[in-house]
Amino acid sequence: MKVSLQPALNDGNLDVNQLSSQRQLSIAVSAIAGTQDRSVPINLCLILDHSGSMNGRPLETVKKAAIRLVDRLSSSDRLSVVAFDHRAKVLVPNQSVEDPEYIKEQIDRLKAEGGTAIDEGLRLGIEEMAKGKKETISQAFLLTDGENEHGDNNRCLKFAKLAAGYNLTLNTLGFGDNWNQDILEQIADASSGTLAYIQKSDQVVDEFNRLFNRIQTVGLTNAYLLFSLMPNVRLAELKPIAQVSPDTIELPVQQEADGRFAVRLGDLMKDAERVILANIYLGQLPEGKQAIANVQVRYDDPASDQLGLFTPNIPVYANVVGRYQPDPNPEVQQSILALAKYRQTQLAEMKLQQGDRNGAATMLQTAAKTALQMGDTGAATVLQTSATRLQAGEELSDSDRKKTKIVSKTVLQDIPPQ
Repeated sequence: MKVSLQPALNDGNLDVNQLSSQRQLSIAVSAIAGTQDRSVPINLCLILDHSGSMNGRPLETVKKAAIRLVDRLSSSDRLSVVAFDHRAKVLVPNQSVEDPEYIKEQIDRLKAEGGTAIDEGLRLGIEEMAKGKKETISQAFLLTDGENEHGDNNRCLKFAKLAAGYNLTLNTLGFGDNWNQDILEQIADASSGTLAYIQKSDQVVDEFNRLFNRIQTVGLTNAYLLFSLMPNVRLAELKPIAQVSPDTIELPVQQEADGRFAVRLGDLMKDAERVILANIYLGQLPEGKQAIANVQVRYDDPASDQLGLFTPNIPVYANVVGRYQPDPNPEVQQSILALAKYRQTQLAEMKLQQGDRNGAATMLQTAAKTALQMGDTGAATVLQTSATRLQAGEELSDSDRKKTKIVSKTVLQDIPPQ
């Protein structure tokens, strides 16, 4: 298994007479499968809300979806199941899937009762998943339909960061309309996972399958993007780096002992790019082809049990010219639009929380136009509909706000048939 690393500037030309220039540096990263690469076992943890509000069809459909996932796992894969209400318990300790019928029986016994303590479910889920993480792809599905009423949201975020440190990925699934979109997004983002919205019970199986298909494409784990900037080149001070594909996530930057910047990517999927966007400023540079940065990826290969591997160090060049003409890169421009759509929607949500309905409507309209520019008509429709409702004096429903959150983070894809 190898790593594909493709850097590109939104405009490769720079004006030699310009004292300061701003550029967006896009870095596309993916795993490339070789013909001899063996598949890596999956270490999956299901962290399932069985509080009283899940009673009836919601819990029955979740159990059905979980049981179907058991059928998709092989005997070399590992599974653990944690259930939580206002407490948490381990239904299925981390184990190889050698007795799927026993596992399915444990899941099927689950009854709806009690309140909701997401942090306790996370704590036990991380403990179980950590037991089987050696030479596996370790990911969790955390599903809840409610607020963390008996728990602590700050504790949830601490656990999510702990999971990332253990090379564990947490995917969050909000069921219905009463879950906290901020904390589920923060949990997923902190551990390089993904946030999903299950509006209706009949969508649970499809959403579980979609996320499981995504896990099956993971080839490399614990990936970090490492880069250094040349003298006279610097990162933007505010929110300098974000992932823009497959989901949009604001990424924290840390500095390595050797002075390079490091950004955690987590798992890398085979032939499916993770696209990172860095906002950089360049001072005046001499004419000619000038190196402005170096990029590299550090990663683990669970198939060969090799840790701390490195790609070659790849230089990034700008073409500094006396007679400047823009040399735009359309793919990088799409990434810039994706990030703009997300940030505009975030601003709209902030204005809505402050009671500025007109300001929120204006930002949602702007985000809808951005979505149209990038050809994301689904997002444009959702965003414009919410803007129109606010302008008409209506309240946005919980469902409207959650749809807005999801379409701001990604371009929705059709779920392939199973």
